[in-house]
Amino acid sequence: MKILLIGYGKMGQTIAALAAQRGHEIAGIVDLHASQLNISDFTPATADVAIEFTHPDSALANITACLRQGLPVVCGSTGWLHHFDEAKSLTAELGGSLFYASNYSVGVNLFFHFNEYMAAKMHQFGGYDVAVREIHHTHKIDQPSGTALTAAEGILAHFPGKTTWRNAPAESPAELAIISERSGEVVGTHIVTYTSGVDTLELKHEAHSREGFAQGALLAAEWLPGRTGVFGMKELLDL
Repeated sequence: MKILLIGYGKMGQTIAALAAQRGHEIAGIVDLHASQLNISDFTPATADVAIEFTHPDSALANITACLRQGLPVVCGSTGWLHHFDEAKSLTAELGGSLFYASNYSVGVNLFFHFNEYMAAKMHQFGGYDVAVREIHHTHKIDQPSGTALTAAEGILAHFPGKTTWRNAPAESPAELAIISERSGEVVGTHIVTYTSGVDTLELKHEAHSREGFAQGALLAAEWLPGRTGVFGMKELLDL
């Protein structure tokens, strides 16, 4: 498979190395610092799929360019989801293919699955408050992380009484606190904590390297070509 890499930071470099191990070819690299190529230089004749890991400010433009070129695109950029409806509409309009996940780790997506189940059960038995904590490296721009937001959305959907999230300690019982920390080179840690007067329960995922994210992105890139629509890890993993 020929892959167009959009973004060649730490994630792009990890994806490129793993892609070679899996027998794929990097058709090109589009990156402000690593090449002078543009997305418009590529078509389905020269690339089977694009993988995009860049910046919140550039993600929508990159996705739009891929869709207009007829390229299926796997997006891993976070912090741009206020434009997600635009991307979905354009995908439908052009009959294209878009795969988005806030986190491509298989373990994290199992974490999301169990998070929703746990939220429903914890609310059912009552007496608990819930909060989300996320820890990332100091280079991460968006706050809270896309993974924390996905976890928060899962809680809000299954824990009645929590109606909104706040990137700070909660000021009312209806608010779900998301506490963001930036420290050193931490790859990514996410913790959902339920606390009552008698005990505390935690659901935690801690990434040890970027390889898990890169593996998931490549799985999505292998799965997406030939499909039409907007997809995510639930479809890929059949969750």
